[in-house]
Amino acid sequence: MIVITVMSHENMSEFLARHPKMTGVLFTALLLLSQAGTVLADGGQAYFGP
Repeated sequence: MIVITVMSHENMSEFLARHPKMTGVLFTALLLLSQAGTVLADGGQAYFGP
């Protein structure tokens, strides 16, 4: 059985206050996902040189 819960702002703040390392993990995941979206939008082509 899969249970999906939605965290409210207060729950997320409390969670990050109890687990401060997760702030860095979430930031890194967001950064990687934003970069992956840019690469996929470019079609995976590489440009060499200036």
